[in-house]
Amino acid sequence: MDGEKDVLAKESHLSVADTEVQRTEPESPPAAKNGDSASHDFITENLKPYSIGEKLRALRLRKKLGLIELGRHTGFSAALLSKLERGKLYPTLPTLVRIASVFNVGLDYFFRDERKRHVVALVRKQERQRFPERPGSTEVSYYFEALDYPVNSRKLNSYYANFQDVGKEKLKPHSHPGVELLYMISGSIVLTIGSDSHKLHEGDSIYFESAVPHTYWKTPGVACTALIVTAA
Repeated sequence: MDGEKDVLAKESHLSVADTEVQRTEPESPPAAKNGDSASHDFITENLKPYSIGEKLRALRLRKKLGLIELGRHTGFSAALLSKLERGKLYPTLPTLVRIASVFNVGLDYFFRDERKRHVVALVRKQERQRFPERPGSTEVSYYFEALDYPVNSRKLNSYYANFQDVGKEKLKPHSHPGVELLYMISGSIVLTIGSDSHKLHEGDSIYFESAVPHTYWKTPGVACTALIVTAA
């Protein structure tokens, strides 16, 4: 931890585009070096009203993720994420984009007027990002792409799912609050909800309470995709 603090201190005079901006404690401002200190303070003061760290923490808690688990999704260390949440560091735009994509929100979530809300959000196919079911796992039963990530405070979540060939014995049941609607776009799967299994083919749909542990198993060797909509 001390080593990380030393590295961050050395990087605090780099440009905002190259590293996270370290927050200056008001009671002991650093000595000015070629105007860097004044520029640093200007950036810090202008970012402070947006409460970026508080918004990051609220998103993480809403998803019931720990710092370590969020780190697996983003590729950032738990120590760095903790400092971002506590306002000890301010993230660069690439860092914020990566974190925002995990929570399916746009950058404007962090920089917009809270009184304004998206009423229309268009997502192009090439703009979607692909994530595995479980980061770091060698056996992934499906990949998903968020279809509504620019929308803030949305009432539901929608995903495009691409199911993979995984042995039934390697499937791990998962659950989440609320309900789920699945519509088969191509191929077929066996959806097991609790102890009940349902075979779904192209064009079929199913609605169920997603708090019940469930798994998806696709027919091997056949492309299999679906639209999934969840709501808490």
